[in-house]
Amino acid sequence: MSSAVKTPDPEPAHHYIVRRTVEACRLTQEAAGAAAEGIATGSNTLLNSLRQRERELDTLDMEIDSGVTTAITEVGPAEARELLACMKFMIGLERIGDLLLSFANSAQAAGGRIDSEDTRDLTQMATILEKMLTDCGAAFSARDVSKAVDVLRADAEMDRLRNLIFLRHIENPENVHRQASLQVIFMTQSLERAGDHAKNLAEEVCHFVSGHTVRHVLMAYDKPVEQMFIDYLRRRDQHR
Repeated sequence: MSSAVKTPDPEPAHHYIVRRTVEACRLTQEAAGAAAEGIATGSNTLLNSLRQRERELDTLDMEIDSGVTTAITEVGPAEARELLACMKFMIGLERIGDLLLSFANSAQAAGGRIDSEDTRDLTQMATILEKMLTDCGAAFSARDVSKAVDVLRADAEMDRLRNLIFLRHIENPENVHRQASLQVIFMTQSLERAGDHAKNLAEEVCHFVSGHTVRHVLMAYDKPVEQMFIDYLRRRDQHR
């Protein structure tokens, strides 16, 4: 009887690419969390960590792009659709990483001149983005459309906070002198655009899993986006 240890079968290429895509979701989620904590605490260490995470996302982007190009010729139609979804996901995640790095650069340029209202709202935006990315990763890895719908409805709160910050700094109806307005506006735009990319990822999950457009998926939930957002706010308040 042979005592040789059996070598495990190599991981199929398309499984590896899916796994690496989920890892990229986690990395981007961690970057958003670092951005939220960094702006809340004024920690340059956390803000600086976004540069390394952005480099790691760039590396993953190149790896997945190359892997999909090779693997897609060796799989069936279902796996090919999965690989194309991975490529689309990675493009969106890499762009989110770029936007979070831009956010960090603007935060450091502003130094300690960001007032408490802006710090609060920017922290909340980054925290919502972190949750959106968490749900994107869960939706993609578990093929869970309900998690993708959570991302779609969370985007409305990102827009509300963006409008609130813009109102303070651009319209400024109270005529209050505000510091670091340019940097705050840049930071807000970076987070809002990152939220839009997260929303696009959720839409990709809806289409990939169900085979239908987002509009048809939402109709299946039998609630308009506005009502789903109200339900989201109620659940959020219950957990506070």
